[in-house]
Amino acid sequence: MNAISLIAPYRYEGMWVFDDPRVGLDKEPFVSGADTMIDVLVADIPNAQNGFRLLFSATPFPGHTAKLERQREEYGGNWYFSPEFKMEGWLCPALFKYFDKAPKEIYVKAEPKAGSQ
Repeated sequence: MNAISLIAPYRYEGMWVFDDPRVGLDKEPFVSGADTMIDVLVADIPNAQNGFRLLFSATPFPGHTAKLERQREEYGGNWYFSPEFKMEGWLCPALFKYFDKAPKEIYVKAEPKAGSQ
């Protein structure tokens, strides 16, 4: 399991989704507040709707820009609160494709895809 994971979310049918064939995910949507957190996270990334890089880890890493704090479990997923954005979002059970158990904290960084600046 990687210390830092990478996905490349993009907009599809008006929703933030991502593909990760390595773990069997195709157009996996962000819902229930996680999508709104992404809107804030990528506000300064030009053309983010066409795709951006999202790095995330259960431990802090140089350059992370936000921290998500686990609040509670619900419907097989977990609710996380972002102190930076002062909002909460639900991460679905796809989280377990990247972590053995729901981390207490998730550190994230969004950046433009290579060649899209």
